[in-house]
Amino acid sequence: MSHSPVPQARGATVRGALEAELASAPETGLTARELSARVGISEKDVAGHLEHLEKSLRAGGAALEVIPSECLACGFVFRDRKRLTRPGSCPECRSTRIEPPAFLIR
Repeated sequence: MSHSPVPQARGATVRGALEAELASAPETGLTARELSARVGISEKDVAGHLEHLEKSLRAGGAALEVIPSECLACGFVFRDRKRLTRPGSCPECRSTRIEPPAFLIR
């Protein structure tokens, strides 16, 4: 799997590229996997960058909206989850078939 170069413009940062992708995201948002593919970083690194981006957005009057994960087996929605990563298993039915969270900027 080849990665595209991170900077979209001269001097662009990873977080700047993430912000640009999230600003143009569809209403359904973008998952960490989709963001990693678009920006060219590993999926595991996305959550850390999003945490910092969330603080920057808040300072600028915007917000990172998190569309919560959902269990595909029983429909449990992880509404109160603070972490930006995909949960390992459902607390209701213990299934590991979980839709990852999606993100967008409001």
